Amino acid sequence: MSHIQIISNQLHIKPDQVQSVIDLLDNENTVPFIARYRKEATGDLDEEQIRQIASEVKRLRNLDKRRKTILTSIEEQGKLTPLLKEKILETGTLTELEDYYQPFKPKRRTRATIAREKGLERLAESILRQGRTGKTAEEMAQPYIKEAVPSVEDALAGARDIAAEIISDHPEIRSKVRERSLNWASLSSTQDPDVKDDRNIYETYYNLKYRLNRLKPHQVLAINRGERAKILKVKVAFNERDWKSVITEHFYPDPNSSMYEQLNMTIEDSASRLLLPAIERDIRNALTEEAEKQAIDVFVANLKALLRQAPLSGHIVMGIDPGYRTGCKVAVVDQTGKVLEIATIYPFKSDEERVEAVQKLEDIVPRMCVSLISIGNGTASRQTEQLVAELLKKFPHTHYLITSEAGASVYSASPLAGKELPDMDVSMRGAVSIARRVQDPLAELVKIEPRAIGVGMYQHDVNQRNLNEALTGVVESVVNQVGVDLNSASPALLTCVAGIGPKLAENIVAHRDLSGAFSSRESLREVSGLGPKAFEQCAGFLRIRDGVNPLDASAIHPESYPLALKVLEMARLETSTPAEKRIESLELLKAQNPLDHLAVELGTGLPTLEDIFEQLMRPGRDPRADLPQPILRSDVMAIEDLSAGMKLKGTVRNVVDFGVFVDIGVKNDGLAHRTQIPRGIKPRIGDIVEVEILNIEVERGRISLKIQA
Repeated sequence: MSHIQIISNQLHIKPDQVQSVIDLLDNENTVPFIARYRKEATGDLDEEQIRQIASEVKRLRNLDKRRKTILTSIEEQGKLTPLLKEKILETGTLTELEDYYQPFKPKRRTRATIAREKGLERLAESILRQGRTGKTAEEMAQPYIKEAVPSVEDALAGARDIAAEIISDHPEIRSKVRERSLNWASLSSTQDPDVKDDRNIYETYYNLKYRLNRLKPHQVLAINRGERAKILKVKVAFNERDWKSVITEHFYPDPNSSMYEQLNMTIEDSASRLLLPAIERDIRNALTEEAEKQAIDVFVANLKALLRQAPLSGHIVMGIDPGYRTGCKVAVVDQTGKVLEIATIYPFKSDEERVEAVQKLEDIVPRMCVSLISIGNGTASRQTEQLVAELLKKFPHTHYLITSEAGASVYSASPLAGKELPDMDVSMRGAVSIARRVQDPLAELVKIEPRAIGVGMYQHDVNQRNLNEALTGVVESVVNQVGVDLNSASPALLTCVAGIGPKLAENIVAHRDLSGAFSSRESLREVSGLGPKAFEQCAGFLRIRDGVNPLDASAIHPESYPLALKVLEMARLETSTPAEKRIESLELLKAQNPLDHLAVELGTGLPTLEDIFEQLMRPGRDPRADLPQPILRSDVMAIEDLSAGMKLKGTVRNVVDFGVFVDIGVKNDGLAHRTQIPRGIKPRIGDIVEVEILNIEVERGRISLKIQA
């Protein structure tokens, strides 16, 4: 079956759509460009579907490479039969492919290898064949006695070693035992009595036993972590009937054969020493792979929601990076993120210094017209929040919010931060980042390696290459959906635009610094190293406000400008006509000419025409504008102020397999277990939800919540 048909069947996408996507990818088009500007070719597939096709094509092509290597290896050994070749060519997974290669794979020196060198292979075949020769096993072994094989028992033992390896390497046996085990075997974890778990982190897993098919992904990753820490001992228990019946279906022990006992001994040895340990490794790897995929999917969904949070534009923001000994770092930035003032206060050392800190803040807030205070959620966050709440009693028009400072320290010490804030202390840069990330979360968070942002669980336990690829894809996706202002974007933000990598981003900024602001998208072609292909991929995602061509402020691609101008002409409008005045005329044009008919008349596809109408009516509209704004606070609550049954509004901070963490305005986020989330509701990071408090454990700082429908 062709790759196209396999992907079509797997993803339920038409073959011609799959073919178009593969052709576009092979011609070095980026996923965001294909999804946004090649809708007619793909049948309007969304970005996620295109990424799935890209991933599956990569997997199948890698499988083909491995298949070719295996076929060549077996053929060079002179053991490639037509039937074996057919089976290998039909194999659809890497695991099955490796099963077929197992008997022919070059091995280190094993007990079976040594026995073969002693000439015992035919005796091993006799054990597996179970023939009735009229001779005893000892008599059949007698001809193999020689200097290297001094006794009958040595001959039979060596033959059993060979037979055991043959059984273990049999591809169908491996496949069937693995399949049955995944359904019926169980995994147990126990605490290692010789290792102390100081904080009882893995207490849940001290005496756990689950069927493999009932293990949750987060349990698999937690068990793996406990095992690596040598706190847990982990074992897979197989049901004897499952593996034994599979082996005896292929090598049937005949009670009337003189080799009956030898085969039974061989089966037991093969299972315990070779087959089941190999299957256990396969199963653990498969469980881990699936669990990691789920963890990465959760991380991806959380990061996407975090990056898509609505920006709080128009505020002069004070960012505070809390701290005890080294003090709280304070940075005030204007509406564009420019640093206006910095300071360090020490409110937690002495009463005298606390008074001095409050006085300093009371001076800065009105003088700088601060309307929003962003407090980092790290060490001393709670105490800083109380300080700010007291302060704001004097400034009722100023509010505060708690901001995740995950990754702020990574950014502060990065070369990028050194370029942006060269004369500023590393510790103070964190306060700037905390302030800026509420003004535009996307623009600030792209400066940080996605793995350092810390939304999700077990990000350090999963395959880092897979995680990085997935997260990079998310950042790229969100950046291109939102669009980027060409004349203000940082190199980090430009790097995420389709068709622009780190080098081109630096070249664009260098050109901007040298020649001034870009007046049009077309002037991008003057940037060193930015060729026609890069221009095609990136142009539609870059915005130029107040440029020579108003269309440059929209998501309309330059290749579609002639079409957009025809639409404006038909609506009797100019490119300079303000957007709010275009809507009525364009709606009238749509009413008089159904878009599907108009698309035929203009010689274009309907999806492209629909996008052009949308952009002409709402040019460069930020898709984040429709998302809920963060909750701004002016007072502070303590966990002691809460009681069961209380209903509050909160902000979703993290989403994991077992539930959702919600910020309800106290130090610790509350947890709504997945059983306390109404069916059909799928909270995302940044969502504002109404919750009911179910239980409070003040000593442990735990709050149990139920999300209201």
